[in-house]
Amino acid sequence: MAQDTTVPKLNFEYWLDKAIEWGQATTLESQKDVCLHLPQLQEFLHQLYETLKHLGSIVAIQQFPLIGQLLGRLCWNPFVIGYDESQKTLMWCLCCLYSSEPQNPVELKANSWIRSLLCHLLSSSKWESNEAETSTFISTLGYTSADYYCHLVKNMVFSLVRELRENQSNGLNIQGSISASRVNAVSIFCVPLITLPDLTPLLETLLLYHGGSSKEILSSEFLEAVNEAFLKKKVSLPESAVFSLWLRHLPSLEKATLHLLDQLISIQLNSLEEVACVVKDSLL
Repeated sequence: MAQDTTVPKLNFEYWLDKAIEWGQATTLESQKDVCLHLPQLQEFLHQLYETLKHLGSIVAIQQFPLIGQLLGRLCWNPFVIGYDESQKTLMWCLCCLYSSEPQNPVELKANSWIRSLLCHLLSSSKWESNEAETSTFISTLGYTSADYYCHLVKNMVFSLVRELRENQSNGLNIQGSISASRVNAVSIFCVPLITLPDLTPLLETLLLYHGGSSKEILSSEFLEAVNEAFLKKKVSLPESAVFSLWLRHLPSLEKATLHLLDQLISIQLNSLEEVACVVKDSLL
């Protein structure tokens, strides 16, 4: 396979074979084998993420044509995602495959598949190890699966926003503070979902959140993605959040400035009023 010559240390075929062999770990033997291999699997997933994040979604799929099959199988294995570190790294890998600007039906379908897997990972818990029980539980609540996951995202956003705001207001209450690594992980998770309207309150809260660290706690990928979405008018944010973004990430401010200059040069403006309108709309 092409990926073996490019990144031989990943041993991609071995783990794909393992994922197929394990299935959803319904037998005692497969469950024991998953548990036995979890440390090595976590190491592999971390190496895979480190490789994917430098490739971009299109190149990544070219290098790993069967990566969807591998990640999909692992995401539906309850013994794999029951291990927090594996679940988190799977999310990171999925984020790397998400196309921020899908150019064709294949990429659109891939984005939809990635969102569904992310929702599945978010909703995973003890009682969800059995798919039939999950469907029964959701229907008992009076939801379809799509409605349930939609409410799940909204509730998750509300919970995180409240936690971040309460922590910010607590100030020096170190005991109840949120770790910088957790805030960073939340920002990374948001990257492929930035343009979802339900996520906007969380984006705003993250951009206005600083915590007690002297270093930047939000991931640069998150800051760049939010800025890109804002410049292309794919997300609407209050001025305070946009200003905070530019102050904490100067490359985004630079890109916004160049974007404005490009607009002024390329668009035929008939009056100073139109120029003023474009500048005002840019917030610069």
